[in-house]
Amino acid sequence: MTTLLTTSDVAHIVARQGARAVFTELLDYVLADFLRWQEFDKCARLASHSPTGVIELMPTADSELYSFKFVNGHPGNPHTGLSTVMAFGALAQVSTGEPLLISELTLTTALRTAVTSALAARALARPESRSMALIGNGSQAEFQALAFHHVLGIDLLHVHDVDAQATRKLQANLAAVAPSLRVVAFGSTAQAVKGVDIVTTVTADKAYVTILTPDMVEPGMHINAVGGDCPGKTELHADVLRLGPVFVEYEPQTRIEGDLQQMPADFPVTELWRVLTGQSPGRQGAGDVTIFDSVGFALEDFSALRWLRDNAARLGIGARIEVAPQLNDPKNLFDVVRAAANAKATPGQA
Repeated sequence: MTTLLTTSDVAHIVARQGARAVFTELLDYVLADFLRWQEFDKCARLASHSPTGVIELMPTADSELYSFKFVNGHPGNPHTGLSTVMAFGALAQVSTGEPLLISELTLTTALRTAVTSALAARALARPESRSMALIGNGSQAEFQALAFHHVLGIDLLHVHDVDAQATRKLQANLAAVAPSLRVVAFGSTAQAVKGVDIVTTVTADKAYVTILTPDMVEPGMHINAVGGDCPGKTELHADVLRLGPVFVEYEPQTRIEGDLQQMPADFPVTELWRVLTGQSPGRQGAGDVTIFDSVGFALEDFSALRWLRDNAARLGIGARIEVAPQLNDPKNLFDVVRAAANAKATPGQA
């Protein structure tokens, strides 16, 4: 039997654990898998683009488990009552192919994206960083803010969005769950980023957009660029990428989808796993500008699905469903049809 987790199930896991425990524990899962990066089958995600958005498949596997995520990105969806990003995924046993877990991954994607941002910042930002600007206050914003608050100790958040209602939503949500996090709204990106240690850009428009320009970047800043995550979608001016070392998740994918798509093929980048394992340097000086060009990678979903599997089992959350047939004779698949026909022919049985 396969465990099924709905969005409500995942929300209950988060509620039962509490935000601090969720972000710190999930970060440990993601870090553990980044540290064994070379054990995974890896490929850039498979994308199907349309004029209104993109639908993507993100697979990966190690020697024991296989996972995939189905995810969309449609910036116009909120106008029709749908989320910009919706996702689901599965975890299966490599040795048998048996599906172990099917789960929503919309809420979970927000969690794992925020955790990956915080993990990169812990490795790349100045250790004394306590302030962050959050540009883009939509669906991902609360998760980014809480991950940085609980993992890095960020206690001052400057926020800006072209949609003032999104900013008010963010302020209300954070006031309810993180009262010690001071949130200040600004009328422009330039005002919001002034004087902060970290800048996170997480906007939704599927377009070549310049959210951050070189004149806004101060010495020592760490830039966490999250929103540029498909071909034709950027947030950083190309010259921002030239200000300091650029770090990525999986280089072949980021060169196609990230802000890096603006740069020549030989523009130097470093994959994050190399920094986490000590094979490459990260920040080398307090005045350095470091840039994490994050597009999201299948390994992070693999980690998140492992975390969901373990917590669902521990907390007794989720339904058990028959995705793969349960057969008395594994070679007699037709028996399920006969059993259904026999049940139909004998109505009234308890």
